[in-house]
Amino acid sequence: MRLAFEAAIIEWRGPPPYLFAAVPDHLVGEVHYAAREASYGWGMVPATVWIGGTEFTTALFRRGDTYVVPIKVAVQRAEGVGLGDRIAVTMQIGRVSRR
Repeated sequence: MRLAFEAAIIEWRGPPPYLFAAVPDHLVGEVHYAAREASYGWGMVPATVWIGGTEFTTALFRRGDTYVVPIKVAVQRAEGVGLGDRIAVTMQIGRVSRR
């Protein structure tokens, strides 16, 4: 399942050095549905994510009633984004095959 959305980069007192993008409310149900098959436990949902020209793999996880996408420091630097910036996110739930 591939989804696209825009979100503001937020900070959360979680595992540093990440900032996050929250999945919009209208897409949470789709992520939750896809997570039933893609999740590898503890609510972690593997995904390949594209922000600007940067592609990376990560795992979404629940935060309250939504899921958050960790924005790695390498991605922040490559794309010149930081806390409070609005970003366009495209993500593929599950791992993308590299054949």
